[in-house]
Amino acid sequence: MEKIISIREKQEEREHKLLSPHAAFSDASRGRDRAEEPCDLRPVYQRDRDRILHCKAFRRLKGKTQVFLAPEGDHYRTRLTHTLEVAQNARTIARALCLNEDLTEAVALGHDLGHTPFGHAGERALNRVCPGGFDHCAQSIRVVERLEKNGRGLNLTFEVRDGIKNHRSAGAPATLEGKIVRLSDKIAYINHDIDDAVRGHIITEEGIPEEYTRILGHSVRERLNTMIHDIVMQSEGGDDISMSKEVSAAMAGLRKYMFQNVYTNPVAKAEETKAEAMIEQLYYYYAGNIGLLPEEYRYMIEELGEPEYRVVCDYVAGMTDHYAVQKYMEIVIPKAWNVF
Repeated sequence: MEKIISIREKQEEREHKLLSPHAAFSDASRGRDRAEEPCDLRPVYQRDRDRILHCKAFRRLKGKTQVFLAPEGDHYRTRLTHTLEVAQNARTIARALCLNEDLTEAVALGHDLGHTPFGHAGERALNRVCPGGFDHCAQSIRVVERLEKNGRGLNLTFEVRDGIKNHRSAGAPATLEGKIVRLSDKIAYINHDIDDAVRGHIITEEGIPEEYTRILGHSVRERLNTMIHDIVMQSEGGDDISMSKEVSAAMAGLRKYMFQNVYTNPVAKAEETKAEAMIEQLYYYYAGNIGLLPEEYRYMIEELGEPEYRVVCDYVAGMTDHYAVQKYMEIVIPKAWNVF
């Protein structure tokens, strides 16, 4: 009897015909921690992308700060819009280089799942109070390996988890697709943070040093175009993802300028001290009142044997900005009551 080839297998065959020999092929994945029956329609990385897109942690990103806390206006980036911009930049590069778009997008969509409320202010607070510290890259891995699906995790492939874990500049992703996301993350946040800072009257486009804009461009659109084209031109046909020395140096200089003028700007960051104090108090409150954690978190402690301090950290880290404020108010502000 002739073997029936599934839609998935046809797509896997197509990858070998169309993609670069340096691509991560779906049928050559190092696999999942728990073996699963393959899908008849979707290759493994597409399946991972879909799992991330439908998970609770991904939905919560819409309510988490990117850079500006509680900005006045509807057009400032959130952690979700940042993630989508990273994914779009990364897919553009991956497609141009004939690499695996599904893997690239899965890593991009999952790279910030572990971020706290109130951006890096929340991360700093939890790092101070949680035994063993806190790091959003490690927390993103914990989300997909442990926290989602009531302790079962999403059971993603090695390549997707590796890309998420290594998305920082100091990381060393095992795939070219992971390396694309690592650069795309930096490209996205530098450019959209400039856009938001200009909108917030923190800086002006004209105030950005000419030594950087002369090379990269004088608008967000021009800079994105320059950086993405440079990566494609430098990486095409090779076994690494890189930028030219000139563009890389200009981007590093622009990032330094942003740290000096935006990321540590007293106007833009005026509320961060309050946010850090609030996150610390939430952690201490729930660490002392484990019984008040939601059922799914108590299950992690009581049934799965997770340390209390780590689960409390998981709960607080998973909060949106609004939810964190709401829980804080419930804790510290007496409720109104009626004597009649």
